[in-house]
Amino acid sequence: MAISVGDVLPAAKLQKVGAEGPEVVDLNAWAANSKIAVFAVPGAFTETCSTVHVPSFIRNAEKFRAKGVAEIVCVSVNDIFVMDAWSRNTGAGAAGIHLLADGDSSFTKAMGMVFTAAPVGLINRSRRYAMLVEDGTITVLEIEASPGECSISGGESLLEKI
Repeated sequence: MAISVGDVLPAAKLQKVGAEGPEVVDLNAWAANSKIAVFAVPGAFTETCSTVHVPSFIRNAEKFRAKGVAEIVCVSVNDIFVMDAWSRNTGAGAAGIHLLADGDSSFTKAMGMVFTAAPVGLINRSRRYAMLVEDGTITVLEIEASPGECSISGGESLLEKI
């Protein structure tokens, strides 16, 4: 069952490439006593994710911060090396947006957001969504009807709901 507004963010140990190599990021620790924006995408380097979704958060990063959002996080079921390369390729890292890997899809499964599109090689990937998490609780959640769409989960849309 998919998570919804009012639910507590599920336990999440995501990963990124740090200065010393692989690092674990405790998303719940980031969400405790703060406000974070989290958006999820079906796959790094995919068309809509790269040309629409991530850029919408880059364009609005300072506006999110002005509204008290401490961290902006993108989650994808990919490995940390792909996410690191994608962060550099899109400029997300330079904009202060964290592109985090959910390599085994455990967070995506806990969110109830898994989908598979075997014909294009997307197995146990994340549905496209965006949410605002305040003090560990989901206060806004926008889930796209189709993985190829990015309208209600884009940066501008989430920003309007804060």
